[in-house]
Amino acid sequence: MLLAGLCTVDLIQRVDELPAPGEKVQSLRVDVAAGGPATNAAVTAAALGAEATLLTVLGAHPLAALARADLEAHGVRLIDLAPSLADPPPVSAVAVRDRDGERTVVSRNAKDASFLGKVTFFGAGEAAGADVVLVDGHHPELALAVAREARAAGVPVVLDAGSWKPVLDELLPLVDVAACSAHFSAPGPGLHERGVPTVITTAGPHPVRWSTADGSSGEVPVADVEARDTLGAGDVWHGALAVAVTCEPTVTDRIRFANEVAAERVRQVGPRSWTTAIAGRNRT
Repeated sequence: MLLAGLCTVDLIQRVDELPAPGEKVQSLRVDVAAGGPATNAAVTAAALGAEATLLTVLGAHPLAALARADLEAHGVRLIDLAPSLADPPPVSAVAVRDRDGERTVVSRNAKDASFLGKVTFFGAGEAAGADVVLVDGHHPELALAVAREARAAGVPVVLDAGSWKPVLDELLPLVDVAACSAHFSAPGPGLHERGVPTVITTAGPHPVRWSTADGSSGEVPVADVEARDTLGAGDVWHGALAVAVTCEPTVTDRIRFANEVAAERVRQVGPRSWTTAIAGRNRT
């Protein structure tokens, strides 16, 4: 499967309490990992046994080596569209509260202007040979190139729709499954009217709602678990959903599988400890 979008370097501090303005606190542990919606989804897919290829922009800055090492360690094949880019990769500073896994994130996401003209989309053709494609829209030109290749080849396209982005006006008609956060809001018309066959909306611990263009709809409950770490849980959910698109027959089956995988992620402390917990999970 092919996952196209953002890759960041995440510096994660686990703390007793999230600091107030002007306050300094000692962390309980520190982790560094690759982050970003498509990246965490790729790590999830690889942990579930899929052949996951991440199409992104990292570059040659020393910080990029941290993300590369993490991806290699977790079985993700990386295609860097701008391997000689000197700019630092996007960086996220994360604090996770120990008692309930709640987190704060300060990030500077990628800006296409920093590498326009330097990127060759040699990786977009990977979409034609994939069994499913996931895009997060953070690199608009990349998302469109991959989605168009996938549509031409009849490969299903899953969109991680965390927030509205201008590229979605062009991208949504190419999407088969739009998986939206509870905070996602699109200017009219609705997603089905924009050509999306299946729309799914997650809401943290609340039931996941879904609807299809033919008028069907429903919801799937989320397991009640003790949350230890919520960082990247939505990204993990999307990665599991993309895997489920290849092997589960119905929308509710796909959502149920993604819910189970995401629940396992929030039970585990740390950015990658959950990967061993979901490894080999049965996909039938």
